[in-house]
Amino acid sequence: MTSAQGIVIIGGGHNGLVAAAYLARAGKKVTVLERLSEVGGAAISSWAFKGVEARLSRYSYLVSLLPKKIIRDLDLNLQLARRRYSSYTPLPGTDRGLLVDNGDSGATAESFKSIGAESDAAAWDPFYQSTRKLAATIFPSLCEPLMTRSELKRAVGDDTAWTQLLENPLGQVIESTFKNDLVRGVVLTDGLIGTFAGANDPGLAANRCFLYHVIGNGTGDWDVPVGGMGAVTSAMAKSARDYGANLVTGAEVTSISPDGEVKYLKDGVDQTISGDTILANVSPTELQRLITGEPPKTPIEGAQVKVNLMLDRLPKLKDSALDPAAAFGGTFHINELYSQLQSAFERASGGSLPEPIPAEIYCHSLTDPSILSPELQASGAQTLTVFALHLPSRLVNSENNEEMRSKLQDAVLDSLDSVLDEPIRSVLMKDADGELCVETKTTFDLEQGLRLPGGNIFHAPLDWPFLEDGEQLSTPAERWGVQTEWEKILICGSGARRGGAVSGIGGQNAAMAVLESE
Repeated sequence: MTSAQGIVIIGGGHNGLVAAAYLARAGKKVTVLERLSEVGGAAISSWAFKGVEARLSRYSYLVSLLPKKIIRDLDLNLQLARRRYSSYTPLPGTDRGLLVDNGDSGATAESFKSIGAESDAAAWDPFYQSTRKLAATIFPSLCEPLMTRSELKRAVGDDTAWTQLLENPLGQVIESTFKNDLVRGVVLTDGLIGTFAGANDPGLAANRCFLYHVIGNGTGDWDVPVGGMGAVTSAMAKSARDYGANLVTGAEVTSISPDGEVKYLKDGVDQTISGDTILANVSPTELQRLITGEPPKTPIEGAQVKVNLMLDRLPKLKDSALDPAAAFGGTFHINELYSQLQSAFERASGGSLPEPIPAEIYCHSLTDPSILSPELQASGAQTLTVFALHLPSRLVNSENNEEMRSKLQDAVLDSLDSVLDEPIRSVLMKDADGELCVETKTTFDLEQGLRLPGGNIFHAPLDWPFLEDGEQLSTPAERWGVQTEWEKILICGSGARRGGAVSGIGGQNAAMAVLESE
């Protein structure tokens, strides 16, 4: 069976939905083909534990890079809640830690003092003021045609901040600005989410990751989506449908031809659809496979483990004077001293698991209890999402995945135990079958379930959000950073030039390239 279609979008994740909504709004005939039974990709909410009425953001969990422009343009009905606390980081082996309280600068200063980091307290605000200056210029540019490096540097107008954060290894500015091991680690973590790199990586991979983490909507704040990540993509899907896009689920694309013919399997029937333009909301690796039958020769590597937990209550802290609701109200860092992060990278580079495993934790339900049933809310139950770092996909494969999943889960929980005053397992909820409510996703699980190459949450290594001077800018696709080697096919997912995270930017930019090319 063959049908004709104006624009075909492969993949119904958040970027595909945003592209569909923009193009359908412009009067284009749009079909989205999604392999899974629901749209949303990695940005979904689901019931993770049998008999436990909690809709968890199972993969993606926070929002920073989704521009208000896209929310307004597409009339998205969603709410993002700001967290009062930025982070809490226990000092390993002590009953102290650093609490960064956005609502009380005096308390934050005292917390710096409690860990012996008074001088770093004075450096903290100026450092992040410099990142906000970058953000004020760079973030709005993400939804515009690409600038060159020189153009964007001139627009920023702060050569010192630009050089420190975009031209020299991230570790250099961290080491020259902050003295305390814990404070340095807190800053470095934003350069390592989903990125396997050392602080002084000459390739600047940590810098690129750091930049995207501190520019979101001009503030760098990471907000909680009310109702869970599924509420975000549900709003996007509704917008796309309301504008007339056709969203087809359970449609597994099996091949794409450079001339725009797409073959897919739906309800056991082979079907073909032809598009004037194909937007690929899949990884560049997956796109290569669908077109040529072979993946690229250079493998992509992810570097994390995701663990979802349901708790009867928040655990006790070693610092008995600190309310756990404050500690878990922002990002809870465990074993992420600067020295620990460097050691973890070195061990993993050598093929061993870090000891202890560095990780950060988010408690969605403290900011947004609506994801829990009224009964769970009344009981004091809470969710925890653990994102463990420096666990590269080279450590996990099809042969050892089951064993490694169990081993990694235990190692992550043990790492958390090391900074708590009671075992985390003692407050884990049990599901309807009496099993502990803990779910672990390895890089291999993410690759198999979501087609993320190597489990890489960004689909591919992150690019700078600009072009190098002299790079090609002759076509709309090149100007918007969504070109592929095939003229009729554009990349519209996280693998686009300005991709990564739940932003919709790749989808918006691909849609703009299509409209500009007419």
